[in-house]
Amino acid sequence: MLDYSIFTDKGERSVNEDSVGFAQNDFSKVFILADGLGGHGKGDEASSLVVKFIENYVTDNSTKDNEAFIDNAVMGAQNALLDYQKRENATGQLKTTLTLLCINNDNTATLTHVGDSRIYKFVKNKYVFRTLDHSVPQILASSGEIRDKDIRRHEDRNRLLRCMGIEWETKRYDIDMLCEPFQSGDVFLLCSDGLWDWIWEKDMQKALKKFKTAQQSSDYLVEKAKKRGAGNNMDNFSLIIVRV
Repeated sequence: MLDYSIFTDKGERSVNEDSVGFAQNDFSKVFILADGLGGHGKGDEASSLVVKFIENYVTDNSTKDNEAFIDNAVMGAQNALLDYQKRENATGQLKTTLTLLCINNDNTATLTHVGDSRIYKFVKNKYVFRTLDHSVPQILASSGEIRDKDIRRHEDRNRLLRCMGIEWETKRYDIDMLCEPFQSGDVFLLCSDGLWDWIWEKDMQKALKKFKTAQQSSDYLVEKAKKRGAGNNMDNFSLIIVRV
């Protein structure tokens, strides 16, 4: 049984270009979060299209070959977005990040991401890992040139190396398979950069330790993000918490 909470908010912007979603079939429960790239225009359309495509794909398909299943979902969403660009004469203008968490009935998980929206994992309410951003600051942090915490305020913070909605010569997303049985209480947290701009890993741990439900933890983090981001032209921000 899963305990989960899904949230999105426009922050201090006029339009919410984040999209969130959930779908399930006989084998999997899938959580989706996408952050449209507003600087390129129509980010809300891009993120919404990708999320809705994957929701429909999950509902209509089911297989135990989970990596192929996720591959097909992501590539289908990418191709649908590119086709939509051509129909709207907007090639290269509709772009979005993507994070996807697939929880399977056999107690395995598949994580997929492209861009700088993140998936965190917590064991016994302690942070154990996150996906690595496809961004210039993340490359600098991974090479030791800057500290990981400096990514948030780096001058190239918004320079992404990968996203949905541009032509790929090769696969441009990462798939991680977590095949170990989950422990009761393990938590996955998906979020757009509008949230992790203002929320640190220690805040996430505190929210998970302090509250018993995903909804309560989400409410705590949302309020903290709003307080810290207030008056800073706060970006759209989205959050999905999944307790397994």
